[in-house]
Amino acid sequence: MELKLIPIDKPEDLNFILGQSHFIKTVEDLHETLVQAVPGIKFGLAFCEASGPSLVRASGTDTQLVELAQKNALTLGAGHAFIIILGAGFYPINVLNAVKMLPEVCRIFCATANPTQVIVAESEQGRGILGVIDGERTKGIETEADVTHRKEFLRMIGYKL
Repeated sequence: MELKLIPIDKPEDLNFILGQSHFIKTVEDLHETLVQAVPGIKFGLAFCEASGPSLVRASGTDTQLVELAQKNALTLGAGHAFIIILGAGFYPINVLNAVKMLPEVCRIFCATANPTQVIVAESEQGRGILGVIDGERTKGIETEADVTHRKEFLRMIGYKL
């Protein structure tokens, strides 16, 4: 077995969701779920088949985002993995619960805009995702000033506390 560290390639301002599923209909169900969750959403998604032709299946509402999702899925090459790249101004918080509720979704590894590395194991059988490195190492404990700043930020983006 060999471990690989694979970075997610995307513009800094875009969020993505990385998960695992178990069924070829994942692409259609994820697409339908996303467009129902947020009207006008821009996204691209790709899913790695784990058997048969073992292709990257894709869909979305934005050609460039679909191509970016396909590129990342092919680079990961891990069976049953899916990646959803959200367009600028769209966030995982608005779609994540709907995605998690799909019967074929087994796991969400991360939902972030942070630079992310995916830890992939490769054996003679294939590839699988072990986990992710999402963000920086923790630097300390939140102070009262940090709490105030966090709450001000949440209010600024429309959350009531």
